[in-house]
Amino acid sequence: MDLKLKLVATDLDGTFLRNDKTIPEKNVEALHHLGSQGICRVIATGRNLKKTREVISPEIPFDYVVFSSGAGVYDLKQDKLLYHQNLDKTIVQQIADFLVERDLNFHLFKPVPENYKCWYHRGTVPCSEFEMYFDFHQSDAEPLVPGQKIDSEACQFLVVFPNQIERFLELKEELSTLFPTVKLVRTSSPLDTGYIWMEIFHQSVSKGNGVRFVCDALQIAHEHTLGIGNDFNDMDLLEFTNFSYIVENGPKEMKERFLPAKSNEESAFAFAVRKHI
Repeated sequence: MDLKLKLVATDLDGTFLRNDKTIPEKNVEALHHLGSQGICRVIATGRNLKKTREVISPEIPFDYVVFSSGAGVYDLKQDKLLYHQNLDKTIVQQIADFLVERDLNFHLFKPVPENYKCWYHRGTVPCSEFEMYFDFHQSDAEPLVPGQKIDSEACQFLVVFPNQIERFLELKEELSTLFPTVKLVRTSSPLDTGYIWMEIFHQSVSKGNGVRFVCDALQIAHEHTLGIGNDFNDMDLLEFTNFSYIVENGPKEMKERFLPAKSNEESAFAFAVRKHI
């Protein structure tokens, strides 16, 4: 007998949303149908809470949002922050010094729930990807002043690389050795430029752990969960959920591990949900 779904979690960009950030009507219909069945509906996104609300209006019937890749969990119905996990300020300073010494371009996001605000460091080598991202966030950004202590917790670092996987892997290994209490996540640029992003979080932060938190709060067993995503930063989510789908526009490596769904342009979320209700 098929296991009854009790929770469905979806990534946003490249999964629930079309490429132009609109929402397919079939996906909205699927959300309403899930709600009528008493099934919990969860966003699991790399966006911060402010950026999530820019694309998901209150009329779109989600129940919870796991935001900033799991650094925070928010109850949308009660308008309440339930959980957050930031990097310790000592580690923040050490990693910032490491990245500055290596002349890397990066943003450092302030602690949850104010993590739509950030500091930034611009390296000496021009980086168009960094500048594009900076343009989106400059109203909430301030420069890291050389020699000035940060003296604050932080949600995450975002380091921008050219599409050179060898360089990414070398730096990831070095950071992992020096800072074993952090988590390093590779993700593709949502700006569709071919650049690689490295996100650095507290070691307990992941979309999977965020969804686990919701499951534990609602006493929902893993067997009754479904997840859908499109990129490497969804790996922990899809490893946690029982029925786990990767969209057609996802990486080949992930398609070999998870159930296939249609592309985000073809209502992938609704496609996966229909398989189980």
